[in-house]
Amino acid sequence: MRTSHESKSAKGGNISDNLGRLLNPPQIEAVRCVEGPLLVLAGAGTGKTRVITHRIAYMIENGIPSDCIAGMTFTNKAAREMRERINSMLSRDEASKVFLGTFHAFCARILRREVHRIGFTSNFTIADDSDQNAVIRQALLDCDMDKDDFPPALCLSLISKAKSALKNHRFLALEADDPFDVSISKVYERYVKILENQNMLDFDDMLLFTSKIFEEHSEVLNKYNDIYRYILVDEYQDTNMVQFKLIRQLAGRKMNVCAVGDDDQSIYGWRGANIKNILNFPREFSDCKVIALEQNYRSTTTILNVANSIISRNTDRHEKTLWSNLDGGDPIVIACAVDESDEADYVAKKICDVISGANDASYSDFAVLYRSNHQSRHFEDAMKRYGIPYRLVGSRSFYERREIRDAVAYIKLAINPKDDQSLLRIVNVPPKGIGDKAFEELKSLRAETGEAMARVLSSDRFRSKLSSKASAECAKFANVLDKWRPEMEAPGDLYDKAYGFLGEIGFLDGFIRIYKDRKEAEQRRDNVFELLNMMAEQEKRFSNPLDEPPTMLSFIEQYCLQDDNDRVKEDANGVTLMTVHAAKGLEFDSVFVTGMEGGIFPHERSLKEQSGDEERRLFYVAVTRAKKRLFLTRARSRMKFGEKKAQEPSPFLEEIPPELSISEDSTTCGAVLSPDEYEAALSKLFGNKKGSGVIYYDD
Repeated sequence: MRTSHESKSAKGGNISDNLGRLLNPPQIEAVRCVEGPLLVLAGAGTGKTRVITHRIAYMIENGIPSDCIAGMTFTNKAAREMRERINSMLSRDEASKVFLGTFHAFCARILRREVHRIGFTSNFTIADDSDQNAVIRQALLDCDMDKDDFPPALCLSLISKAKSALKNHRFLALEADDPFDVSISKVYERYVKILENQNMLDFDDMLLFTSKIFEEHSEVLNKYNDIYRYILVDEYQDTNMVQFKLIRQLAGRKMNVCAVGDDDQSIYGWRGANIKNILNFPREFSDCKVIALEQNYRSTTTILNVANSIISRNTDRHEKTLWSNLDGGDPIVIACAVDESDEADYVAKKICDVISGANDASYSDFAVLYRSNHQSRHFEDAMKRYGIPYRLVGSRSFYERREIRDAVAYIKLAINPKDDQSLLRIVNVPPKGIGDKAFEELKSLRAETGEAMARVLSSDRFRSKLSSKASAECAKFANVLDKWRPEMEAPGDLYDKAYGFLGEIGFLDGFIRIYKDRKEAEQRRDNVFELLNMMAEQEKRFSNPLDEPPTMLSFIEQYCLQDDNDRVKEDANGVTLMTVHAAKGLEFDSVFVTGMEGGIFPHERSLKEQSGDEERRLFYVAVTRAKKRLFLTRARSRMKFGEKKAQEPSPFLEEIPPELSISEDSTTCGAVLSPDEYEAALSKLFGNKKGSGVIYYDD
């Protein structure tokens, strides 16, 4: 490796010489420890992204080729942020060659080249939530199982957990304890087969199949070991068994793996994350160096002391203690309300109080966190009553609208003719006269012939069952698909291709037949054009002659690999309402953690499953989102099963040192006011500048 004096960043600054000015000593140590396995225990707010990006820049500046580095993240947002920071430190050419993306994006890159080795073709499509739901319902039907006895969402969850734990349907059957588990293994087997027949992968398959190819084809693994010689993993505590195996495979003999994470923030066990991956990292990777980042740059000392007190109750963890040079800050407020409505009014009133007393405060500085989504309703109502704009995370997004999903299904089918789920979604959109009987005949012929539905659709045998008009529509549909398929495979001109294809197949002019109301039809059509505009924008980002133009397949892949963070508008000024899980990675000046009652937080399910440690980690995550002010609220009673039930305080409240908190009662702050009193209070606080109402992320 070259010394820092032999290479300088193209931006003009020498990164190696400036580390002492930019980072604290443990951060510098983590940046400079390049060879061999490294575990960076990055506590909340300790600057892990800064460490990762400076480490990558330092490696490149010191002679490591940028295309030998792969950085794995769990969200596209995290990857974009890292990319932007690295771009600011290095030349575009140096920075662009580093792989920075999610595990799924990394595996998609490999699978497009290698998936033929396990029987798929490179134009495979990725099953989104809607596709998966349709496939599991078909699997249940094929297995003669009632969806009321085997809820599709539960089946998908169990299959996903099995895949994440490297268990196939045979393994599931062998360890089955009762007839229900045996049935699930059969549904699992059928679900996998349907996906395979349609040349379709779900999200778990993308990881599983990449690892499978590496395991069964050593020459492929050796090739990627030579390409990616340095692996960095962000949020390592969230990895599951498949991801752990992938990292071990990619590490090869060189073992240049840098895992950055915080076991205290491991909160996704319910979806397959295995905290043992980070707890056992030093044992799994021999000669591993462990560096703890403990200086917090986000929160007041009071908030950090509360957080340390909470998380210290967990025994199965890496020892670390957060500290800060920031002021002590205000004590934590623990507030008790009469019921859930009173709790919501307390929160709204407190937001008004803080804003009126802080000159620089804005609505976006506040977050209201809750354990479960169903708790949001009362807070929404309170925000409306007080005229406080809010942003509801988890609401329906642009990408989940029916017309967007329909447009994407058309394009997916043009790319992958075996994609039966996409065909079933849009074959009668707009209406083509294909009724329920015709649909059943289509499925029957598909099962009998083994041909993809797109092929069956144009067959004489199927069309003979239709009216002459419907038969002609199906023939046209099939012909247009065949005509545009080669066009979709070629790179570039995405907008023109999508516009031409969707227009010729009758989708763009068919909205009035779908929605009847002209205004709604026009709005839906405008939304589809916005999707086409996104294609044009993506293509502009590849305007450099050295870049390979995007293909329709790469655009659809990017669409399918979006995560919740991609669907959030960040420019709207409103109080954020969200679950604690959704808040991970975010920070706010003022945070309200609500529903601090036994059975709500911690959740009653955790008490049954004895997963109290994960609930405590979730509470720790909630607390460490706050920068200046933290409010913990609870209700004395809450409506359950149609009647008011008394509520006990959360046991977590007992873990907060008394000297760090003060208690408030909603009768003295946030009491319920009459409509006239609301107006008078708002006028006093804001004059004519009070909040204009709700801001939804989707509309």
